[in-house]
Amino acid sequence: MDAGNFYHVYNRGINKQPIFFEEENYFYFLKQFKKYVSPFAEVFAYSLLPNHFHLFIRVKEFPVEPKSNTKLNPVEKAFKDFFISYAKSINKRYNRTGALFQYKFKRKEITDIAHYTWLVFYIHLNPVKAGLCSSFNEWKFSSYSSLISNRPTILLRDELLEWFSNKEAFIEFHESNLKTLQKSSSNSIQRLQKSSRLL
Repeated sequence: MDAGNFYHVYNRGINKQPIFFEEENYFYFLKQFKKYVSPFAEVFAYSLLPNHFHLFIRVKEFPVEPKSNTKLNPVEKAFKDFFISYAKSINKRYNRTGALFQYKFKRKEITDIAHYTWLVFYIHLNPVKAGLCSSFNEWKFSSYSSLISNRPTILLRDELLEWFSNKEAFIEFHESNLKTLQKSSSNSIQRLQKSSRLL
């Protein structure tokens, strides 16, 4: 993961099992993310679901160290420490053992600015697609509500909204595309994933 680049970071629970067991787990996940990863990455959007999560980030500038086949760069180490910290806490709290996440974590570099808006939409679509809510702002564990509010946030809200032109266009983009997907066939979301090359 290189400084200045944009990434879609995602992961799920091992065997598609939950990684969040109650509401406070979601808040703890965000707290640990802020502690470990925020010094090295800026966040545009996120969505946390019971058994997986999505993040859209940009890596901050950090000192360049000699490359090694084994050594992680600062942001990769931050993510590793973050996931270890969260998994250890969950295992201790719920008296469980073994891995919590399916993978170390997956990341896909997003190089085409045309994909930024679709990735943001896709991330916010996840809880709706999963049947956890019927509208974007009903799911409290995504970035959507923060992006349309004026509350203080660590999200790069102003920069993200500029991709859509403004807040009103951001809302319209989400609502109109959701309606289109709901009216079309069940394969529409799969086509969105493939055409946007998000996963």
